[in-house]
Amino acid sequence: MGRSRHLVAVVAAGLLLTSCANGSGPGPALPEETRSVGASPTTKQPPADPVGLIGSWTVTEVAGAAGGILRIAPADQGGLSWFGPCGVSTGMWRAGADGLFVADLSEHLVPDAPECRPGPGRTPAWLRQTTAFRLEKDIPVLLDEQGRQIARLLPGAKPTPGPNLLPSLAEPPVITPEVRQAFPPAAVLPAHLRPVSRDDLRGRWVPAGRESGRAHVELRDGGEWRGSDGCNIQGGRWVAGAEGALLATAGHSTLIGCDNVPLAGWLFKATRAGLDGDELVLLNAEGQESGRLARG
Repeated sequence: MGRSRHLVAVVAAGLLLTSCANGSGPGPALPEETRSVGASPTTKQPPADPVGLIGSWTVTEVAGAAGGILRIAPADQGGLSWFGPCGVSTGMWRAGADGLFVADLSEHLVPDAPECRPGPGRTPAWLRQTTAFRLEKDIPVLLDEQGRQIARLLPGAKPTPGPNLLPSLAEPPVITPEVRQAFPPAAVLPAHLRPVSRDDLRGRWVPAGRESGRAHVELRDGGEWRGSDGCNIQGGRWVAGAEGALLATAGHSTLIGCDNVPLAGWLFKATRAGLDGDELVLLNAEGQESGRLARG
């Protein structure tokens, strides 16, 4: 029972962080009705519509990997869940209309079998390698940074929550008008900012123009980032694309109170990034500045 309460609490905390950090803005035209994922869509979706990822999917065509179910849901409906051979893992995901995709499983409830012992291997390698997606009709195809297929997601999966997960977190996600509005196309990068590349982004950054103390973020090879708001250890995953596109997740954090700098929130809100001289400027989907960083 203790482990069950722990997982439910962690999921709730993750939903709160995601809901607070996720902006909204003008979205595509809305259908008159709300649809449950798995039903036939009533409107034609663009090739990289992030809403097309939402659903409960059987993961197929993954080389050398055991199958499982990937549930991709809005933040307030559970976020990301992986029902695999070693139990249930939960986390966050982000996707853009440009086809970028990043996912991070940060909480795991696993059996005691040796092959399921704690460690990085609890997150499937294919999911860590995924940086983009495309839709082939209603079938999401996950891609690596070279555009090669990683996996195909087949609809209609029915995950079993088991005794340690709220039943609602295994139900089919529902797409509402509010969900569609949460995935607006990213604003164009302002002309005075130079679009960043992956190489530009890699490395250690600190808040620009202020005494940051220990606050920093390090964007690492392999799509991982680690850092601190000044007193709490933080981390997640990141992916970059054309025209300064940038998406990042923000995983769990310690909760030590201090005069902190919300770097994880800056990253999580960002959809584009550009260089203003030597400073890295993070912009949200509406084109508003969410943070400014300098090399550190």
